Amino acid sequence: MEGLRELYQEVILDHSKTPRNFREIENAEHQAKGYNPLCGDKVSVFAIVKDGKIQDVGFQGAGCAISTASASMMTERLKGGSLEDAEALFRQFHSLVTGKLEPGDGTEDLGKLAVFAGVQEFPIRVKCATLAWHTLRAALDKTDEAVSTE
Repeated sequence: MEGLRELYQEVILDHSKTPRNFREIENAEHQAKGYNPLCGDKVSVFAIVKDGKIQDVGFQGAGCAISTASASMMTERLKGGSLEDAEALFRQFHSLVTGKLEPGDGTEDLGKLAVFAGVQEFPIRVKCATLAWHTLRAALDKTDEAVSTE
């Protein structure tokens, strides 16, 4: 189990140090800002949606390793997927990190995102892991208000 935990930490650190899709998307019709006042994480999410599919998605911001890695892995996973898949993945991810879903209990669709299962052991970090996801949801809904984890 310790070896698996170390692998998960390596994946999170890799995405934190070298985030994928870390960029503003010009002319993105979907965008939102999010903020976690507990630890100061800030994220902006940008998306281009055509015919019910997320053609492109990116993010910018500053935050802890968990927040940045979650945003990076989220954008990797959702690019090219449908809006319905994005919503289903959001619910599954949220259930995993909040402890409502245990690893292996229907988490196969999460793929690499399952590395965040350990976050449920640290409730204060759940908001770090879910900030980008809530912000993406606000962007897709074209919500004008900034997302706050409070």
